[in-house]
Amino acid sequence: MKFGEVYLIGAGPGDPGLLTLKGKRYIEEADVIIYDHLVNKILLEFVKDGAEIIYVGKVAGKHTKSQDDINSLLVSKAKEGKVVARLKGGDPFIFGRGGEEALELVNNGIPFEVIPGITAATSVPAYAGIPLTHRDFNSSIALITGHEDPSKGGSKIEWKGLSTCIENLIFFMGAKNLSTIIKKLIENGRNPDTPIAVIRWGTTPLQETIVGRLNDITEKAKNIKPPAIIVVGEVVALREKLNWFEKKSLFGKRILITRPRGQAESFVELLEKEGAIAIQFPTIETVPPDSWDALDNAIKKLDTYQWLIFTSANGVRFFIERLKFNGKDIRELKGIKICAIGPKTSASVESLGIRVDAVPKKYIAEGVIEEMKKHGIHGKKILLPRAAVARDILPEELKKMGAEIDVVDTYKTVKPVEKANDIKNMLKNGEIDVITFTSSSTVKNFMSYFNTDKKMLKDIIIASIGPITAKTVEELGLKNAIVSDEHTIERFTEKIIEYFGRKNNG
Repeated sequence: MKFGEVYLIGAGPGDPGLLTLKGKRYIEEADVIIYDHLVNKILLEFVKDGAEIIYVGKVAGKHTKSQDDINSLLVSKAKEGKVVARLKGGDPFIFGRGGEEALELVNNGIPFEVIPGITAATSVPAYAGIPLTHRDFNSSIALITGHEDPSKGGSKIEWKGLSTCIENLIFFMGAKNLSTIIKKLIENGRNPDTPIAVIRWGTTPLQETIVGRLNDITEKAKNIKPPAIIVVGEVVALREKLNWFEKKSLFGKRILITRPRGQAESFVELLEKEGAIAIQFPTIETVPPDSWDALDNAIKKLDTYQWLIFTSANGVRFFIERLKFNGKDIRELKGIKICAIGPKTSASVESLGIRVDAVPKKYIAEGVIEEMKKHGIHGKKILLPRAAVARDILPEELKKMGAEIDVVDTYKTVKPVEKANDIKNMLKNGEIDVITFTSSSTVKNFMSYFNTDKKMLKDIIIASIGPITAKTVEELGLKNAIVSDEHTIERFTEKIIEYFGRKNNG
């Protein structure tokens, strides 16, 4: 039987955006994924359907599998003819035991490839604003383990040379041995006033950087826990000017997103770009309506309508899918004018190659009403495909203007089955800073999970998109700290940034 191949992939230091393109491609192709504790689980979203995912990480010295077990696992899966992606934090050949795994594969005749990753040695200091080289400070660096294998029977580190000959030192896995590292450096000639930085969870929004000097860092960093990188050298002083990551406007803020998972991607990206930790807890899910009859009947007589009004991107998506199901396409919309409630809905329509005729200035039902007044709809026939449960103000006001309107259920929102215990514990432990709501449904469904524990929400910042959602928040006994004046995720994000900007400056 032909053996499979093993890819030893460096998964980077923690920021999922630092995975290489080649690494991503091989993750997508793999039949088996074997990953460590420090691998960002977001990378598992690239795994193809049906792939086997195996966790082999260790935390605080506790192994789910020994290194020998991992080696055997790689060999056995490859001998089954599987393509195996072995994900290792940072770079597999820099204190990642990738060399040991590669040798085991060679000894068993298993083909393999090494996909280098961005090592924590360079990336973590960079995210802390510390360049490892600068011509005014150093001409040499050294990478050192901060946790030697106890079975080696003594240290193999040349402390004298490191202390007196190498300007910048980077220690891996040294958090627990910080005091010993400091002691060895000073005993072997390093100036006690040498700057030092200890960086935990580098490149992620959880990053914590403690700066001091060799003679005081042990006390300053006494509570630091793994994983951490230690940087010793004069370049650490540059952090005062070059610290960029931890100064992001939402750095470290834990923001709960309640909108549907399929619609949250752009919101997550905007928040994470500003340094936030985006926590997804969708409280609504869009599904087909109870019956397609009304929409199907409307599609059969599309040529009788003069206007088609879309009030959400979901409405566009479900409408077009049903149009195709009925054996039709966008040519059926010839001669029909289209109104879209906002830029996102408009973009969904225009992505189909259809021009939008009207977009209101305010992206709510009242805005659509004002917009339609400009277009003389008296005597016109209008189709409104929308969510099964929605406010009646739009069709009622259009009828008052003399329009004939057919309101058809195109989709409905339901409360998904979500495990709320983890979120409840995070709320109780103060591990969420902001809860975001993007519709009244997200508010109502969220409160149905937590209504009996309303007191644990009293210190949480509530952010609502638009006045309708904000009103629902208040009706349910909560208080809005942030209300977006536009129904766009971009503006919503800006308002959250503005809030924390005022708070930090005031």
